[in-house]
Order: sequence, then structure tokens, then C-alpha cells
Amino acid sequence: MECFITQPVHEAAIAFLNSHGIATRFASRPDMQTVTKEIGTADAVITRDLGLDRQAILAAPNLKIISCHGAGTNKIDVSTAHEQGILVTNTPGANSQSVAELTVGLMLASARSICEANQAVRRGDWNFRYSVQGMELHGKTLGLIGFGAIAQKVATIASKGLGMRCTAWSPSMPATVFSEHDVEQVQDLESLLRNADVVSIHRSGKITDKPIIDASTLPCMRPNAILINVGRGFAVNSTDLAQALELGQLHGAALDVFQQEPPALDAPLLKSPSLIVTPHLGGSTQEALQRLALICAHQVRDVLTGKKPDHIVLAH
Repeated sequence: MECFITQPVHEAAIAFLNSHGIATRFASRPDMQTVTKEIGTADAVITRDLGLDRQAILAAPNLKIISCHGAGTNKIDVSTAHEQGILVTNTPGANSQSVAELTVGLMLASARSICEANQAVRRGDWNFRYSVQGMELHGKTLGLIGFGAIAQKVATIASKGLGMRCTAWSPSMPATVFSEHDVEQVQDLESLLRNADVVSIHRSGKITDKPIIDASTLPCMRPNAILINVGRGFAVNSTDLAQALELGQLHGAALDVFQQEPPALDAPLLKSPSLIVTPHLGGSTQEALQRLALICAHQVRDVLTGKKPDHIVLAH
């Protein structure tokens, strides 16, 4: 039995698989063309944000399971997998604490211009402290787009740790979940955007979905608001956000995910003022990476030994 792994995973998962008689093999490069060429006779695949497309799936005649190292399976062709009788699994909630902590970190970094201040000191501009316009988050309103596990943790940290008022828009979430977390339920996106000082995106979806934040919704945001996206890159139109930042329509923005990953080095967005960017590392803590990888390894072991795995993803 063999598990093909598209990108690096925690060594604990490799040790687990090997100890159960499952050989492991890594792609020589983390791109779909290489994966398609090298997947071969693998019985299982563990993939991170690279996903697995139709061509790669069809190139693997022995494949029985595709285990997604994360919650989002939008980059896996789930329909093709099901056509071929291949199970798809994911790891919902395993990295939610780490992603929530990064969200709050980006919020603070943007509010206090921490990245800009760091660069100012390094270039000898100690007087940056006189020109920077920081924002105190205590008493401000946080608007959460989506209210799943990550957003719920963000709300807890923001309300209990920073004294923020928390609101959320999540049409599919029962009203009881909002009340359990002492978060105000907002009935429509426009109302949330108009009343939030910080907007943080945590809504799931498909890569073909229309952006949530674009030229039609950005004008609804407050002039000094902060936009955070650690959810899905396709949720924000990069061109429209770049223009809004260039015109000074927002206090700032912080993105861990992008419409195109990695973004082109000459992308207008990367030249935007008051923008913080990180390379899709929301779940990249040692604790989360070990949890994610071990869940994937257990799923692979279960399927290859005839057991039903946890967290089976249904066809779209």
C-alpha cells in the first residue's frame, strides 16, 4: 500500500503511515502537472491547498482515497473522485484555533500599522511614530462574514480579549449559535459592512462563486474600516480592493489568501498601501499541522484497511 503526498506534511503522519505498512512518497514539485505525472499507482493521496484535479485523479488507477489536509476541498475535483469510486475526506476544525489567532494577529497588525512601523525603524525613521494613525480596537465593531468554527473562536478572542462588539452574517447558521456566543446576528451583508469597523471573512464556498467583496460591496464599508481575509481567496476581488486601498477608502487590509496563489509579483494589489500579506499560513502552526496530518493519516489507514473514515466529503 502506498500514499502519495503532494506537499510537505508533519513527520508524525509519515511515521504513523509507515508503522501501519503504508509506504509514503512525495511529489518532487508541488504543482498539478508534476503530481499528474508522478501519482502513478498510489492507493491514497494526501493533498494540502494544491488539491487534486480531474486529470490527476484519472492518472491514478489504484486510488481509493483523497485526504484533504484542511477543511476546504474546493481545489479537489470531488465529482470526478466520486465517479471513480474514490472517497474524499477533509479535516474540519482541526486548524481553527490557529487560523483564528492569525486573524486577530492581522487585525492588530493592521490597526496599529505594525509592519510599516517595523520597516520604519529599520530604515532609521524613528519619527514614524508621529505620523502613524493607529486604531484602538476596544469598543469597535467586528463584522464576521460566515460564522463557523473559526469565526466563533475569533469572536471569543475579540470580545473577551479586546472588548469588541461582535456581529456576524451567516444565512445558513441557526440563530441559537449566535446567541450561544453572544454575537449579534445580522440579516444581510450590506448591513454588516456598513456597521463594522473590522470586517473578517470566514465563509466557505466554491472557487466559481462570485466575490463577496468587490466594487459593488466595498463602498458599503466604513472609510476607516479594516478588511481581513483568511478564508477563501476567491471571496475578494483583488483588482477592486487594490483600487479601494489606492484611493484611501479603507484604513487597511490584511490577506492570507488570494484569488491567484501565489499572486504575481507585479500584481497591483501587492503595491497597495496599508496592505499586509501572508502566504496562506493560517493553519501553519506546529500544533495544527500535526493535528491535520495525523487526521489525514488515520483516514488513509482506515480506508486502506477497509474501515469507514471520519469526515467524508459528499459530491457537490
